[in-house]
Parts: sequence; C-alpha cells; structure tokens
Amino acid sequence: MIDHKTAPYAILALRLTTGALFLFHGLVKVFVFTPAGTVGYFESIGLPGALAYLTVLAEVGGGLALILGIKARLVSLALVPVLLGAAVFGHGGAGFNWSNPNGGYEYPLMWAAVQAALAALGDGALALVPSSREPRLAAARA
Repeated sequence: MIDHKTAPYAILALRLTTGALFLFHGLVKVFVFTPAGTVGYFESIGLPGALAYLTVLAEVGGGLALILGIKARLVSLALVPVLLGAAVFGHGGAGFNWSNPNGGYEYPLMWAAVQAALAALGDGALALVPSSREPRLAAARA
C-alpha cells in the first residue's frame, strides 16, 4: 500500500537527489572536462560530438527542472534514454560492476530505472510546474 501522506515527499526526495546528481554531472562536463574535452570523449567512443552538448544540456537543464519540480514526470522520462546511452556507450565496455575500471554500466542503468519510476510516480510535493493536472496525493488525502 502507498502511504498517501508521505509518498509525495518521498518523490520529492528522489527528485531532489537525482536532480542534484544530474546537475553535478553536467557541470563536471562543463567545468572539469570542458566542453571540448567532452566532445572529444563522445567522438572517441564513436558518438557524434554534437551529442555531447545535448547531453550536457539534458543533465544541467534536467537537473534544475527536477530540483524545482518543473514538468518532473516528463523530464524524468526524457532522461531515461540519456542514461541508457551512458550505460551502453559510456560504460558498457567496462562490464556490469560500477567499481570496475572505467565504471561499469550498473550505476547509469540503476539511475535509468529510478528516472522511469519517477516518471510513473508523478511530480511529488512542492512541484513548481506539475506535468499534468493530476490531483496531488497529499492535498487529496489531507
């Protein structure tokens, strides 16, 4: 059974956590690896360099949208292919275990599952721009 009083806040916790992680990973690509370095990495694994910019945009923009609760369901759903791409192209060759050299695909695969679950669960509490006109669980049960 779902606890309708706490579920929106559990969703909020997942939104904030994954949003902060996406923001962090996107900013690392900008400030640590640099855009040119990120493009170079994408090209070195056989992906178009332009995809690096789209990935940074998805991570930074998606992270901010999740943190703020702006169309969080849709953003979570849109981030699933980004994570699956990271699992296959960025980490697939390193095997499953994340602690393998170069990081296996375990972490981005789990993260994709979390984003898919968030898309199914809804926007959660304190969403600035909800994805739909769904009734808020906390408000509906209060």
